[in-house]
Amino acid sequence: MKKVVTASLLAVVAAASFAQSPAAETPFAEKHPRRAEVNHRLVKQNRRIHHEVKEGDLTRAQAATLHREDHAIRREEGRMTARNGGYITKQEQHTLNQQENQISAQIGK
Repeated sequence: MKKVVTASLLAVVAAASFAQSPAAETPFAEKHPRRAEVNHRLVKQNRRIHHEVKEGDLTRAQAATLHREDHAIRREEGRMTARNGGYITKQEQHTLNQQENQISAQIGK
């Protein structure tokens, strides 16, 4: 029984070590200026959406749609950084910003 438990623990530890990507994000990559700018805009848009709901300018359904769109951008940014070792390229930043601009235009109409 003791061997089974030990083997199970070793399997869990091995699985956990393989789960970490070799391109795991470093603190620097998380704070990279292009990523920080994109993510800061997403945070600001989230606050704007909440404010517009509170003010009665957006319905909860409209806010939910905007939040889903923001979440999709956040997921896309994550996929981009995974491909590039924790960074996004200038072109990727431009693409993400264009998407954020489209959502931003829908807030507070």
